[in-house]
Amino acid sequence: MYKNRNDMSYRIFVINPGSTSTKLAYFEDEKKLYEANVFHDAPMLAQFASAYDQLDFRKQMIMEFLDENGIDLHGVDAIVGRGGSTAPINGGVYAVNDKLLEDTRNKVTGVDHPANLGVPLARDLAAEYGGIALMVDGPKVDEFIDEARITGIDGLYRGSSLHVLNLRGTAQLHCKKYGMKYEDSNLIVCHIDGGMSISAHDHGRMVDGTNNALGEGPFTPTRTGALPVQLAVEYFSSAESMKVGDACTRSGGFVSHFGTSNSDKVHEMVESGDPKAVRVWEAMLYNICKVIGEMAVVLSGNVDAILLGGGLLRFNDIYEYINERCGWIAPVYSYPGEVEHEAMAAGALRVLRGEEEPQIYTGIPVWNGFED
Repeated sequence: MYKNRNDMSYRIFVINPGSTSTKLAYFEDEKKLYEANVFHDAPMLAQFASAYDQLDFRKQMIMEFLDENGIDLHGVDAIVGRGGSTAPINGGVYAVNDKLLEDTRNKVTGVDHPANLGVPLARDLAAEYGGIALMVDGPKVDEFIDEARITGIDGLYRGSSLHVLNLRGTAQLHCKKYGMKYEDSNLIVCHIDGGMSISAHDHGRMVDGTNNALGEGPFTPTRTGALPVQLAVEYFSSAESMKVGDACTRSGGFVSHFGTSNSDKVHEMVESGDPKAVRVWEAMLYNICKVIGEMAVVLSGNVDAILLGGGLLRFNDIYEYINERCGWIAPVYSYPGEVEHEAMAAGALRVLRGEEEPQIYTGIPVWNGFED
C-alpha cells in the first residue's frame, strides 16, 4: 500500500491541538521545514461547550494559517493528528478509520481535551489535500505487564497514562542516533517538566511507568507526586481549600511550597542559596532518581541507557544530579525539550517507507481487567 520511494522526499504535515493553541509542523522526510504555534484566545474557546465543538473553528484557523504562510498541502503524503481519548491501545502508528473517529468524538475514556481534535483534523485535511491520515502513539498507549497493574486493593488497578509521545519519541531518536534498534533495547525514559513520566521500555514496549497526574512518582512544579496514603487522607479531609484532583495536577509541588509553578524563579532561588528552595529542588531530583532505580528493577538491571527529556532539562544541574546518582545503572543522556512533532513525523515516515504497517484501531481495549 505504501511503497518505498527513495528517489523522492515524503511530505508530512503534523497537527497537535492543545488547550489554548494548535501546534503545526511541516516535514520533508526527517527535515522539519516549518513549525508554528497558532494561539487561540481563551474567551473565544470558552464559547464552545466541549473541546470537540471546536473542530470547525480550529480547522478554519489552520486553513487561514496555511494561506497566510503560502503553504500548499496538495499532494502531501501524510497528515498526522495527535491522538486523543481512545480505548487503551498498543504503541505505534494507526490509520485513521471510522471507529477511531467515533471513539475520539465520544471520548470513550472520559477525557474532554482538544487533543481529541487531532484525529478528525487529520482526516479532514487528508480528504481535502490527499495523503494518508495517521495517529502516532496516542496518549492511551497501555503496554503494562500484569505485575505493574496489581495494587494492594482488590479491583483497584494501575493503568498507563504517561507522556507517551515524547517518551517513545525520545527513545526512537536516541536509538536512531546511536545505531540501536528500539525493539532490541532496554531503556529508562523520563519526561521531566511541569508533569513527569518515568518509564521502563523493554524491547520496544513501555511495560511500566508513573502516572504523575494521579499522584505517582516524584513531585513536580505543579503536582504532588506520591504521598503517604493515610497522611494524605487526613490532610485533605481537613484542608478547606485544596482538592485532591487539583493538588495532583495543578496546586501541588512548587505551587504548594512556593506559591508559584515558575521553575525559573525557583531555580533562581536555588542559585542564590535559599535554604528551602535548595532543599525542595534537591528533593525533587532525589525522587526522580529513586523512581529511575525502580524502573531499573523492572528491567532486571539490564538497562542500555537512561534518557532524560522535557523542558526542565534546560537546567544543567538536573542532568548532573541524575547522572551522579544513576550513572552506575547505565549511561545517562539528556534531550532537552520535546520531540513530539519529530515523533509523529517519524512514525508516518516509517509507514511511507514500508518499514512499519499501520495498525487498525478496533475500539477493543488491549487490557480490560483480569478474567479470574
